[in-house]
Parts: sequence; structure tokens; C-alpha cells
Amino acid sequence: MPPLEPRITEVTRRRITEVTRRRITDMLTLEGIWWWGTLNEVTFLERLYDLDALRSDDPRFTTARQDIAKHCLDNDDWEAEWVFSDDRFGLNGESPEPLLAFLAEMVHPVVRRDRDEVQRLVRLLNEILAADGFELVPARLISGHPVYKGGSRVAFHGARPDLKFEQRPLLTDARVLHEHQRRIRAGLESDPAAAIASCKELIESLCKIILDEQSVVYAAGEDLPDLFKRVTDLLGLSADAVPDDAKASQTVRMILRTLTTTVRGLAELRNQLGLGHGRSRPSPALTRHARLALNSTVAVTEFVLDTWQNRIDRGVLTSPTSP
Repeated sequence: MPPLEPRITEVTRRRITEVTRRRITDMLTLEGIWWWGTLNEVTFLERLYDLDALRSDDPRFTTARQDIAKHCLDNDDWEAEWVFSDDRFGLNGESPEPLLAFLAEMVHPVVRRDRDEVQRLVRLLNEILAADGFELVPARLISGHPVYKGGSRVAFHGARPDLKFEQRPLLTDARVLHEHQRRIRAGLESDPAAAIASCKELIESLCKIILDEQSVVYAAGEDLPDLFKRVTDLLGLSADAVPDDAKASQTVRMILRTLTTTVRGLAELRNQLGLGHGRSRPSPALTRHARLALNSTVAVTEFVLDTWQNRIDRGVLTSPTSP
């Protein structure tokens, strides 16, 4: 029986350079991360390869399973990073597929059960892989936990929005925003309709957070376009201008009007392609529609947060954290 092919669905002509491969092994070593997680080396590798069909590099044995068990489980005399230079597993070759499949398996919920640990490891790996145009993205869910796959980065923001709400001092409690981000990550490819809905809900939640923090009253059932209008009025976006440059000011206002149109479009996209209104037929939403919603959400969210911070810094608004 031939070795099992590493589990990856996307074929790419790009390559992962030796520099990137070394950075990955260095990061795992420095961070003290065992690639086999809660399993052991043998049980991890047999999820990807047929260890009984691979040769042994130890003359005392005939299969890879035997020599790995001897050196890793019995003697414990191999360094943790041995697998990345072992030609039998293809992690040091030209093709990116074996390494991407291996890294995706490292963050599988069976291998790592701590959701926070998985997210941190995915973030660290994606920061390194991005240099060569690759990333790990959620492909499906198991019991609410994302299962990742490796592939090419196909959008500026990739498939993993990272708005870094924890770095925004005005957001004293961003848990609900992080929840929306997790849903987008999990559904962008496996459930585009759900991702679109979460994009709309993320902006809606952000609007409510800002209005609540600034003590602006709004109706309980107010929809997203009306909430966003309240936020733009609060932040004075309609009056935003570039000092001493009338043409630039006019252009800025035009872009700001486009943001308002984008928010309205997100609400409508959610209604037509998302999960709203009790559909009688499956949503026709595709991943590219969800990516469009994601990139629009990132642009609107970052600009609103930046502007809110600017208004606080200038004393136009009172900081919600002030006594």
C-alpha cells in the first residue's frame, strides 16, 4: 500500500522557500510547540501517512512506524524538529502541499483542543507563510471547532480577518466582535452565507458599541443603515475636510458617502445571499461574495475605529474610559 497523500485540496504552482521552512521550525522550537500536540509522534503521523508502507532508516527495522516508535517513544533520542528534514515525509521538498497539510493537521481539533492555542498557532504560522503567498484557512467545522486547510492567499485580507480589536483601547469589551470574527473565519469558505451575515452583524455590533459608549440613544430594532447614520453623525464624518484644500475635501466626502453606500450594500447582501428571512432555497452565496463582504467590512470597521479614536484624541468626544 503506497503512502497516504497529505490532506490538501488546493494545488498551487508556488513554492515554500527554504527560508520560510526554517522560520517555521525555528518558531516551533523557540515557542516550545510540539507538532504532535496531544497525540504522540506516531499517532500524529499516521493521520497523514501510511507508516507501515514507508521504509525504516534504522537497519534494525523495516518500517517507519518501527523506527519512529523506537527513537521517539522508547528512547526519546530524536530532536523534535527531526520530521522537517526527513525525506520520507516531503516537508523539505519543493512542493508546498506536504508541509501545508502537515501544518493544517497540527491545528486539527483532535490534535489541539484549546481553541485559543489553535488561534495563536495559526496566527504565528500565517505570519510566516504569508511571505510566500500561503495561509491556513478554516475549511469546515467539527463540533464547533474549525478544521483548517492550507492554500494560496487569494485575497488581500486572506480568509482570516484579523482586526486586532484587543489593540483598540476604546473597546473595553470586544468579546462580541471577536465572536463575529470567529464565525467569519469558520464560514468564509465552508459557509459563505453565514460569513456574509456575520460581516453585517460585526459592523452592526460595532455601531451599537460606539453609540452605547457615547450615550447615544437608538431604537431597539433599528437596522444597520440607520445605526451607521447615527455613528457618522456622532463622529462628524459628513463634515470631514482636508484643511486648505477644497478639492481634496470634496473627494474625501465622496469616499465617505461610498462607505455609507457600502454599509447599506452589506445589509442588502445579507438579506439576499445571507441567512436572513427564513429562506425556502439554499443561498447562492459563493466564497468570492463572502470575501467581498469581508474586505468591505474590514475597510469600514478600521476607518470607523480610527475616526472614533481621532475624535477622542482631539477632545471632540469624551473617552468612555475617562472617570
